[in-house]
Amino acid sequence: MSQASIQTAITARQLVIGSIQAIPEKIYDMTPAGFNNTIRWNVGHIATMLNWFLSAGPALNTKLPENFVGLFMSGTKPADWTAAPPSKEELIQYLSLQLNELSRVNPESLIMPLDVPFEMGPLKFAIAGEVFNFAFIHEAVHLGVISSLVKALQAGN
Repeated sequence: MSQASIQTAITARQLVIGSIQAIPEKIYDMTPAGFNNTIRWNVGHIATMLNWFLSAGPALNTKLPENFVGLFMSGTKPADWTAAPPSKEELIQYLSLQLNELSRVNPESLIMPLDVPFEMGPLKFAIAGEVFNFAFIHEAVHLGVISSLVKALQAGN
């Protein structure tokens, strides 16, 4: 079961990388009507949140730039940015580094209880695999948002 979770995570990340590579960077910073964030924000958010989620369990060794938290954590938005965000290539580089780290996750680590339950709003995870699996549900949701952003931007052109 734990190895299946890791393989699902790897597949999800491969889908994200493949999808965002195909999107022209010229539309990464456009915010269509009805949206608060951009493609660039969603991509950075995926990378930032994975490190945050997995800080409770099988932590990744991928170090993200310190400014990612201020740019991409929940509750942030491009309209508030005061620093230049990373380029498409930089974002893909960090996503790829995280992908490499996923293959190093020990399946046994996913069945371990967390030292402290991981809580996020009404959600509470007690086992490392629970927060690990949720991280990739979250990633899939944001891939859907990215797809919706692309469609909205193409419809507006």
